[in-house]
This record gives sequence, structure tokens and C-alpha cells, in this order.
Amino acid sequence: MQKTSFWENWLPHPFVSVMVALSWIMLTHSLDASTLLMALLLGILIPRLVQPFISRTPDINWVLALKLFFVVLWDIIICNIKVAKLVLGPTRNLHPKWFRVPLETQHEQVNVLLALIITTTPGTVTAGIDDARGDILVHALSTDDSDTDILEIKNRYEKVLMAIFAVELGEDS
Repeated sequence: MQKTSFWENWLPHPFVSVMVALSWIMLTHSLDASTLLMALLLGILIPRLVQPFISRTPDINWVLALKLFFVVLWDIIICNIKVAKLVLGPTRNLHPKWFRVPLETQHEQVNVLLALIITTTPGTVTAGIDDARGDILVHALSTDDSDTDILEIKNRYEKVLMAIFAVELGEDS
């Protein structure tokens, strides 16, 4: 049996604890004592309850992860404006298209996060990850050149995700 420290028992996933506590504080719009106490309790209890379902926290490059976060946030803002113009404009400007984005790795976290980023960005949605084919099926609200979109997804997101998780080309999870 592996020994664990006091902190590992009470805060098995500190990042999750902080996120749960901050989420509670933001949801209540208050900083009074009862809100802070409840945030503390939730921040301790919820990670302990989900601990059996979280195998391990991967070692990631947090600096690159933070940069990617801001790139995705910026892309969401810009794409919201583009989608609004497309939806409010004439329908002849819409060119919906399905295309497949080939994956450079079989690393599960990289591929799932890439699919999440694609779906989160307005104007595109991930229909599924095909492990057998090694690609992601994507639907774009409007695109004139799917090859350019594929290259942009791979260069802007996939390469960075692979660097965040220190994954080599073709590596499995």
C-alpha cells in the first residue's frame, strides 16, 4: 500500500479544488463568510469524490497551455463576429462543408482537446474522432478552402497541443 501525505489525502487534485471553489464563488456573486466556507467545503469534497475517476494528472507545459488558452479565446471572439455576419447576411455567402482533419498522433488527450477546441470555436463542430482512420470529422458553417482550414487547425492547435503534452509524431497515449 502506497503512503500518501496529509495534503494528498485532503487535496488529491489541487487544481480541481481551486477551480471548484472559484466556480462556486463566481456562481454566488458573493464573498461573504458563508460563501467562502461553502467554496472551501466543495473544493475539498468534490475532488475527493471524483478521485477514483481521475487516474492521474498529465505532466504538461503550463506556459504553452496558457498561451493556447488565450489563442483559443481570441479565436472564439473573432469567429463569433464572423459567424454573426454570415448568419445575418445573405444565405448565398454560406458554403457549408464536411472535411476530415488527419491526426498526427493517437494520444488520447491531444485528440480529445483538439476536437473540443474545434467544437468550441464558432462556425465549426466536431462530428467525431475516428481512431481507425486517424482523423477528426469536422463540419464548417462556411468555408471556401477546406485544405487551408485543415492546415490552420493543425498548425494553430494540434502542434501546440502536442508540444503541451510533449508528444512526438505518431505517439500513442
